[in-house]
Amino acid sequence: MESKARILAVDDDEKVLRVIEALLTPHGYEVITARDGQQAITAMTSAKPALVLMDIFMPKMDGYTALGVIKKDAATREVPVVMVTAVGQELNKKLAESLGAAGYITKPFKSSELLRIVNHLLPAS
Repeated sequence: MESKARILAVDDDEKVLRVIEALLTPHGYEVITARDGQQAITAMTSAKPALVLMDIFMPKMDGYTALGVIKKDAATREVPVVMVTAVGQELNKKLAESLGAAGYITKPFKSSELLRIVNHLLPAS
């Protein structure tokens, strides 16, 4: 089966990365991972993902900072970034939106919710 699209999952929690990978791989998505915002920026250039699922609070570079870098770079600004975080406050959602996030999912998330957002942002070609 040909891979639908490459998705970059960014989280400092290995368990979260494994859950995302286990959820999306059977649906034909190729999942690559990064452990912090700096690794995410590097992966954007080398792996060229079609979508990014990014935690907010991570070491080295947080998700907001990485989102800002991704959206300022002409080569990556069109890639949708969905924030996947344990912080559900409206203020955080508004900040993510103002920085260019395409969506916001609060952990723990339902697998159906994650799939719905991914399928919405990456329609079948």
